[in-house]
Amino acid sequence: MSALLLENISKSFGQLNILQDVNLQSKSGEFIVFVGPSGCGKSTLLRLICGLETVSQGRIYIGNKDVTQMPPAQRNLAMVFQSYALFPHLSVRDNMGYGLKCAKVPAPTVRVKVDQIASMLQMTHLLDRKPKELSGGQRQRVAIGRAIAMEPSLFLFDEPLSNLDAGLRHTMRFEIAKLHRELGKTTVYVTHDQVEAMGLADRIVVLNQGRIEQVGSPMDLYQKPANVFVASFLGSPHINLIQGQYQAEGLNAKFILENGSTWHSPLLNTRGIATLGIRSEKLKLCNLNDGLFNASVTLVEKLGSHSHVYLDGPSESKWVVRTEVFDAPSLGDVIGVNARPVDMLWFDDHHRLITQF
Repeated sequence: MSALLLENISKSFGQLNILQDVNLQSKSGEFIVFVGPSGCGKSTLLRLICGLETVSQGRIYIGNKDVTQMPPAQRNLAMVFQSYALFPHLSVRDNMGYGLKCAKVPAPTVRVKVDQIASMLQMTHLLDRKPKELSGGQRQRVAIGRAIAMEPSLFLFDEPLSNLDAGLRHTMRFEIAKLHRELGKTTVYVTHDQVEAMGLADRIVVLNQGRIEQVGSPMDLYQKPANVFVASFLGSPHINLIQGQYQAEGLNAKFILENGSTWHSPLLNTRGIATLGIRSEKLKLCNLNDGLFNASVTLVEKLGSHSHVYLDGPSESKWVVRTEVFDAPSLGDVIGVNARPVDMLWFDDHHRLITQF
């Protein structure tokens, strides 16, 4: 059974098109993450699913039920907001049980359920506190607990960790992943943080200018991006990209850069302008003139377990190589850079991944 089905969803505000012809089907219990640049429509899509906005075109199904015209309260879902949305005058216990109270659930039942959820979230000792007495991470756990209490068929998260510092984001990411495993509920999660997306998702939905660019598992999108946009959006540091002219004569092929230098290339199903992409961890530093090209070191970021080495390469290209910290060269060094053909991603003149060799 499909837990969530979006059919031809479009949303406009006047003449401004926010979403265009979005189609998506999720499996029951799946963790779906929406990612994309600011303004791509990911939060608007979440608000359409929960009923806070109305669709301009298309249908929304939750558990095979058409909820397109239903008010939010009838959709059997729960949403966790970036701002927590807690009542400042209520205790943690009353905030977590608020939805149940509104649903006329008997007070003893509410108390038992809140106690169970607080134990699950390791918040029993905080039940009598007010939100102002809590840390950001604790407030977010209260908001999540309130959502769990309603026993929805679908969880929605709208950038829930963006207000937290790096350490708390890591902790809360672990807690959310653990809760998803324990509850087994279908979850739709919006974030601008690709680390969250890669770490949490069963499948990632990459949005750009109101359209879906690609849907797939984190590693599928990372290793086989559909186009240059997806390749550039996922990955830290960003993928290395360089454009040139692709030429093939018989069984020989070459990639010609703007400065006239030529690299050998595999036979590709394209011709003319092409773009080569190589992930930073796939590039290797080597002796001068022993690699694909030579480059000068402009910056070295030593990050403890590894380093990022930034380089100026041919045709004014910029490169970054992830390497072990003890292998890092010094600022100003001129070194060789190499990569295996199997680690190269090739894109055609429309910036689409070339899949036929």
